Amino acid sequence: MSTSPEYATFHFHALHHADQPLLLPNAWDVISAVALAGAGYAAVGTTSLGVAAAHGYPDGQGLAEVRDATVALALRLNGRLTCPYTVDVEGGFGGDAGQVGDLAAELAEAGAAGLNLEDGLPGGEGLQDPARQAELISAVKERAPGLYLNARIDTHWLADNPPPLSVTLSRAEAYLAAGADGVFVPGVIADEDISVLVAEIPAPLNILFAPGRHTVSRLAELGVRRISTGSLLFRTALQATLTAADAIRTGRAPTEAGGAGGEVLSYEEIQRLVGEEE
Repeated sequence: MSTSPEYATFHFHALHHADQPLLLPNAWDVISAVALAGAGYAAVGTTSLGVAAAHGYPDGQGLAEVRDATVALALRLNGRLTCPYTVDVEGGFGGDAGQVGDLAAELAEAGAAGLNLEDGLPGGEGLQDPARQAELISAVKERAPGLYLNARIDTHWLADNPPPLSVTLSRAEAYLAAGADGVFVPGVIADEDISVLVAEIPAPLNILFAPGRHTVSRLAELGVRRISTGSLLFRTALQATLTAADAIRTGRAPTEAGGAGGEVLSYEEIQRLVGEEE
């Protein structure tokens, strides 16, 4: 950005308290982040699935290789975007409080305005003890107090039978007391559940956009302050790649299988995007 990192961080915090919720698209590499920023989004996040898969690794395993790729992406985005960016760090990649604090400091130094820290254990092995998760959050805020810390609560993520909302609210209370700036509860779909979370959590609520179930306007009406796309854009891009390749194989024009109107970014446009220096 042309502005200072301090201003970017301040601006990112403020976006969670604006009149309209922050619609946060999630990128997986430099070009996707640059393209989204250039399209006018107020901020850009990264997706842990996209970053991990793009480097040939599974998501959510706490792998050191994914940590390295995540930090490397944050470093490469520094100074390249026209908006603030926030980084998905899974659950801290298996680190203890000191290591997660070090990671936060690295990201702040790289120019990130925030991070997303989840309480799901690596490999989907349940949830982190909330007191332990609060220690990680405290370590982040101690080492990088300016970062917007979005505390992700995985009570409803990939859960066939999620616990009562009271469990989610108890975790939210502990994480906010530890210093979290906002709360993210992916997997919550129903309006009535979202309304309860908005009413009971005294901080900006982040919801994961569910195609066919959510609209930005409805989530705004419910009081949601941040709407993330998660891995949706990455998965959509990968499917579009397969669809275009199949179109060529079967004798159709690739644009017939493309997005709205069949538009495809030109070679020159990609060159322009990656060649821009902010």
